[in-house]
Amino acid sequence: MGRRPLHLFVKKAVQTDLYQKTGLAKTLTAFSLTTMGIGAIVGSGIFITPGLIAAKYAGPGVMLSFVIAVVVCALAALCYSEFSSTIPLAGSAYTYVYAVFGEFIAWLLGWALISEYLFAVSSVAVSWSSYFQNLLAGFGLKLPAFFQAAAGTAGVKGGGVDIIALIITLIVAGLLSQGIRESAKVNNVMVIVKILVILLFIGIAVFYVRPANYQPLLPFGTQGIFKGAAVAFYAYIGFDAVSTASEEVKNPKRNMPIGIIASLLVAAVLYIGLSAVLVGVVPYTKLNVADPVALALNLIHQNWAAGVVSLGAIVGMTTVLIVMSYGGTRLLFAISRDGLLPRPLMRLNPKTQVPVANTWIFGIIASLFAAVIPIDKIAELVNIGTLSAFAMVSIGIVFLRRDARFKDLDTAFKVPGYPVVPLVSFGACLYLMSQLQAFTWEAFGIWVVIGLIVYVSYGYRHSRVRRELTANTTER
Repeated sequence: MGRRPLHLFVKKAVQTDLYQKTGLAKTLTAFSLTTMGIGAIVGSGIFITPGLIAAKYAGPGVMLSFVIAVVVCALAALCYSEFSSTIPLAGSAYTYVYAVFGEFIAWLLGWALISEYLFAVSSVAVSWSSYFQNLLAGFGLKLPAFFQAAAGTAGVKGGGVDIIALIITLIVAGLLSQGIRESAKVNNVMVIVKILVILLFIGIAVFYVRPANYQPLLPFGTQGIFKGAAVAFYAYIGFDAVSTASEEVKNPKRNMPIGIIASLLVAAVLYIGLSAVLVGVVPYTKLNVADPVALALNLIHQNWAAGVVSLGAIVGMTTVLIVMSYGGTRLLFAISRDGLLPRPLMRLNPKTQVPVANTWIFGIIASLFAAVIPIDKIAELVNIGTLSAFAMVSIGIVFLRRDARFKDLDTAFKVPGYPVVPLVSFGACLYLMSQLQAFTWEAFGIWVVIGLIVYVSYGYRHSRVRRELTANTTER
């Protein structure tokens, strides 16, 4: 009985894994990581969330919500950077927490992150579908109402299944199953196209800004800005996906911090700029739609630009689907490698060095979520998993610095302002979590209960780390 707490919170010996060959190909550079981060951060978030946050939470003050969110994200990004340069292993926050807090906490966080990636991919696929259907409408093509969106989607009567969202998610799974090098090349091109399209929107729409649309600046009060910031986290989660790529990066100790921080800075400038212009062109009360950027251009009769932006949004959201699907599959790889999920999820294709089975399983589940869950329900479910990860990584830095096991590891990056920055980041994440709706907490609670059942019925008995501990104890 006395050993159970030790077994439940047994910590991962990362030094062993750092020197093992995992089979994953090291092909990614700092530039690849930065474009991956931009690809994940600047996507559906920039084409969806500014409108939703303005209409429901912050009004014209939406840009302030994004400023608050990026400040908190920047603090968390510094903590991620230190962890990723110290422990460059697949699994991101799950692996970091396993090393400093032990298995049970790592499992809970890993399970939360699985929901983050699944719902992130699902929500992006839904928005991808909306913009794609908007593009089709320009050619006079329209799907039957039942196949346009999930049942209960705002503005769609008779919806049942979002068939386009389902199909695009499966196509991305097929692309990822071909190999990370090929996926990264496609992502790099799409990221450049996406940035140009965003700059095109800002360059055109800024001339149609009406100062009256900024009044009142805070129709929902100051509290609305913080509620909006909690939702805005949905837009900035891409750097978490970057950190899952550690084992496929050339010189990860140097390149991981560069990729994480650079991608976040570029994304922040684009988000804040687009949000400020969007609410200046369209009254915030009209922005609760799935394609607010295209709506803005249609209202100012720049239909040609609306078509270009819709096409650019489709390209941009494709990069998010690629990177977030990639992050989810590598998380499953890391968890199954530790024995907490079935081993087939970690098996690599000998030719492509990709975990093909888990890529398709992840893609199929995400596609089903995208097909049947309305987007407004999905978005907040992404945020709570993300914020919990950010909080644990932030406070984890304090434990990392104090743990004698990590003092001899080569750390290329350290969080400045220690221990204030990690503690402030931890507190800020907890505060934003408190701003999420009751529905989000209820759904998250159900997800956690399911995770506990999986852990008790499978993970606890198959844990590789616990088995090694038991074997060492028996030998003594």
